[in-house]
Amino acid sequence: MKGTLCHELEVGLPAGELWEVYGTLRLAQLVVELVPHVLQKVDIVEGDGGVGTVLHLTFPAGTSGPQYYKEKYVKVDDENRVKEATVVEGGYLEIGFLSFLVRLEIIDKEEGVSSIIRSTIEYEVDEEHAGNASIVNTAAVAAIAEAVSGHLMKEKNSASN
Repeated sequence: MKGTLCHELEVGLPAGELWEVYGTLRLAQLVVELVPHVLQKVDIVEGDGGVGTVLHLTFPAGTSGPQYYKEKYVKVDDENRVKEATVVEGGYLEIGFLSFLVRLEIIDKEEGVSSIIRSTIEYEVDEEHAGNASIVNTAAVAAIAEAVSGHLMKEKNSASN
């Protein structure tokens, strides 16, 4: 069984400014700092933020779903502002998922003014564990998009004052 979930958030920031965070390892650092209830800790297992980078993500105690997993960046496209990470160990793979991918896209809405953060989750789960698909949701990517964009807006506003 395959599934796809998507979340979009329009923000009053240029796509280039968002990508400076979303396209780098700074995103993981900011998530731990801004939304510790979503992600407790991120360790870089290997890599510098480009394709092939592996991160070990630890979720807060009491979180429903996996307590940790390792993800690998399989696409980092600076030109089109797309990053894809797939789970390579632990987490969803331990409960019947055959694949679990998160795609982050920063889309220009009005050049230099606003953009859209599109977060897509694509997964495949074996038939025996099909019921586990119900634990997949966009709450975490939505919280991350709102927290990171809000943080960047505050930074921008305080810099211009």
